[in-house]
Amino acid sequence: MDFSWTPELLALRDEVTAVAEAAVADRPIREEAWVAQPDRAFSLELGRRGWLGMTWPVAYGGGGRSVLERFVVTEALIAAGSPISRSWVADRQIGPTLLAFGTEEQRRKYLPAMITGEACWSIGMSEPDAGSDLANIATKAIRDGDRYIVNGRKIWTSFAAEASHVYLIARSDPESSRHRGLSEFAVDMTLPGISVAPIGDMTRDAHFCEVTFDDVEVDVADLVGQEGGAFGQVMAQLQHERAGIDRLVSNRALYLQARADADTSDPLIRQEIAEIESRYLPARLMVIRETLGQGRGTAAVTKVLCTELEQRIAGFVGRVYGPAAMEWGRYARALCYAPAYSIQGGMNTILRNVIGERTLGLPKEPQ
Repeated sequence: MDFSWTPELLALRDEVTAVAEAAVADRPIREEAWVAQPDRAFSLELGRRGWLGMTWPVAYGGGGRSVLERFVVTEALIAAGSPISRSWVADRQIGPTLLAFGTEEQRRKYLPAMITGEACWSIGMSEPDAGSDLANIATKAIRDGDRYIVNGRKIWTSFAAEASHVYLIARSDPESSRHRGLSEFAVDMTLPGISVAPIGDMTRDAHFCEVTFDDVEVDVADLVGQEGGAFGQVMAQLQHERAGIDRLVSNRALYLQARADADTSDPLIRQEIAEIESRYLPARLMVIRETLGQGRGTAAVTKVLCTELEQRIAGFVGRVYGPAAMEWGRYARALCYAPAYSIQGGMNTILRNVIGERTLGLPKEPQ
């Protein structure tokens, strides 16, 4: 079986790689650029080049291009560490969610600014008492005529301090519990009653935020999909979030540098490189399979495999550079950030339960 790209895809990859490398030439940190380095000018550049909304219908301003073309573009951008985070969430999952569940009015209203790179979206899922357990969401959105009144808090909301909009999941039926009664909304971040507090992490980044909603009035026209049907919609949305190439190549640039600097006369180093490479190839093929829609519910498997490999790479970087990784800089940052890989997008421990129960059909442990 021939897994090589066509000449057209190879030419596209080379074009994107050149743009990405130029964008990161002066950046000391290239890792996790899809989540940690917002750059409005670069997002606008992506829009001008037609690299946002690539697969979306032309009728909405999208590119109408193939999923493999988008894969080639995003892999090259993220592997190089180019600063795409400001437009990434909208391109990766909010646009596809609106195409799947949104109204025609919502698509016309929101997609164009995503395609140009002007809009920055965040996702209001996790809460102080509901991280990976989305069914425990307590933020309320109570219908009052032609509006919903939203009250509650969200946490770990990436990019909220920069975002023009937040894709909010809230409980619209206060009498419901767990998976029922949740609804989704497209919310303008400039609405009265929204406050944002950035949260610094130990890598000295502050893209995480806590967002508070205090009697925020959201127009009923911004309800996305069916009222009370958010849980199923969120599960579909998370397929985009969990199984993309961003879960595999976040620290690819650093790994390639460490591999080049490694002392390969050491058999243990050679063994570790072989282990990483032998895991990377099937993981990449799994992402491609998800991209082609052949995953059949295996997004959780792909996310676990890919993010644990990223953690392994961080450990490899620490061993290669030794004492140099003890001083603050690119190597130390990689080690500090590593735990996030298996937490963001749903904790791997939770996803292993999902894999066991929903993919493999294993019985639940007796209580």
